[in-house]
Order: sequence, then structure tokens, then C-alpha cells
Amino acid sequence: MTKLTVVDVCAGAGGLALGLEQAGFEPALLMDSWPAACDSLRLNRPKWQISQTDLREFTLSTHPQAQDIDLLSAGLPRVKSSAAVSRTEWEAELLLLKATLYLMHDLQPRALLIENVPGLVNAPGYEPIRNFIRDELEHLGYGFGWYILNAADFGVPQDRKQGVLVALEEPYFRRFRQPEPTVREHQSVGTALGPSMAARGWAGADHWVGQAKRIAPTLVGGSDRRGGADLGPSGSRRAWARMGVDGSTIADDVPGENFVWAPELGRKGMVRITTGQAAILQGFPPDWKFAGKKTARYRQIGQASPPPVGKALGLAIRSALGDSESPVAGYTSTP
Repeated sequence: MTKLTVVDVCAGAGGLALGLEQAGFEPALLMDSWPAACDSLRLNRPKWQISQTDLREFTLSTHPQAQDIDLLSAGLPRVKSSAAVSRTEWEAELLLLKATLYLMHDLQPRALLIENVPGLVNAPGYEPIRNFIRDELEHLGYGFGWYILNAADFGVPQDRKQGVLVALEEPYFRRFRQPEPTVREHQSVGTALGPSMAARGWAGADHWVGQAKRIAPTLVGGSDRRGGADLGPSGSRRAWARMGVDGSTIADDVPGENFVWAPELGRKGMVRITTGQAAILQGFPPDWKFAGKKTARYRQIGQASPPPVGKALGLAIRSALGDSESPVAGYTSTP
């Protein structure tokens, strides 16, 4: 497969970059301001060019490897609607989104990929942001489209809807097709985590798998504004409890052989998932490593873009750019 080049900003622990690598993109530069995330990237891909840099301070003169790239990708911090949060919080995240669009002026890649919240695609509270993006991309001569994808449709055992912006130079954008689901049936939490739950000899693992027959709620708790590692707010924890999982904390290890699963007794009778299992629920391969202590590892995982979604988007972008080795089958017209 012909290698295309990508610069990935706000790269985090590498979920989007890994998916794009699987689609045949060669990272020219990965950038993030969080030391733990940069350490994770170096653990997994020592040969990647990684810069611990605030996106707003990026200059092409100090990062010449970012020139002449095919794709600029960004898994940006979740932008909130201006009507939903304080002005300070809204502006902090909006500045990073704007910096990504301004970077387009300098890098002039053939394509842009931004992954964020579903509301960014069509919610009224985000209209000022969409208008800004439209004006910038039209000024630069890019065609673009907004899409909402659910990671569960791409084999990730999690109900995780993602808002996606794809922009390409004309005439490439007219050839872009939104990726179609890659699985016929969603993978359940039990199916995904069953082998790891049984890894230390827990005899009740098979029984638990039979009860965990649904996909996971969206993994949250990855924000620096939250406290310790947990699986999310009360609604998410109730959904986990229905599968006999205590979502209020993250385990150091999977259940041992003497663990008694008795969810009717409350939290003390429930299983807890580990950071490694959370990574599985995000679609990371088992050998992908995360640097730092437990909370830092979980935050990296919770903030990540699932690699299988990144791969599907990468293949769709390759196809639009005219890579004859990238299959066209499996994609449908943009709605």
C-alpha cells in the first residue's frame, strides 16, 4: 500500500494516529502538550516524530517535517456549546479548534480530518463554530462535509458517537464517501472482555459474560476537570451496574479465582474493569501501552479516538485522494 503522510495534532495516546497508520498513512509528526500522552506515543512507536508542543505555539520553522503532507488530523478536546458552559471553558477548547484551521493555511495538506463531539455536526448551539470553519475552508478552497459515526458500527464494543469533519481539496472531495459500518452485529462487553476476565482463573467469568450481552456506554471520565478514574456520570454507572460492573472506580487487576460475583449485594459484589480492559473497549490492540499512573492512563484512554474508526476514515480519505490500492467497496454516498 502506498504510504501517504499525516500530521496529527492533539494526538493524545495515539488512537487516531494508529487507525490512520493501519489505513496506510505514515505519521510525519505527532503533537500533544500532555507529557504522559507523549510518553505513551514513544513507548509504542519509538520511530515516530513526537513533539510535546501546545498546538497554539506551533511554527512550521521549528517543525519542517510537517511540510508537504497529505493529511492534517486532529482529535481535539471536546468543544462545548457556548450555551452549555462558561465562556472561559468554551474559549479554551475553541482556541484549539481555531488553531487547527489556521494551521491549514501554513501546511496546505490535501485533506483535513477533525474528530469531536456529535453536537458539533448539527446542534444549534454550535452553529457559530460551524460558520467559522465553513468560512475558513471555503477561503482555502476545500470542499467539506460533516458526519456522525458510532464506533460500535466499526467493531468497537461501545456506544460512542463521534462528530467528524472531513475536508479535501477539490476535486477530491467530490469522490469522498462516508465509511459504511464494518460489522453486522455490535460486539458486546462480555464478548470483548471475557478472555481477560478469566485470565486469573475466575470461575464465574463465563456466567458474567452471559449477563454482559450489551455494548458499553460511552467511556467518559477522561477529563482533567474530573477527579479520579471512573466510568462516567451516574447514568453511565447505572448502565454498567446492569451488567454487574462497578463503574465508580477502576481496578488494578481482573478478578482472582476466589472472587464471588454477587451484584445483588451492590458495589462490593460487582466486578470492576482495569485500564487495559478500558483500552479494549476503545478498540486498542492488546499490546498498546499507556504511560503514567492509573488515573493518567485511564484519562488517555477515555480521551482517545477509537483506532478502528480512524482506520475506516483513513481508508475513505485514501480512496478519495485517488489511491488505486485503497478499496472503494464498502463505502456509501455522503448523505
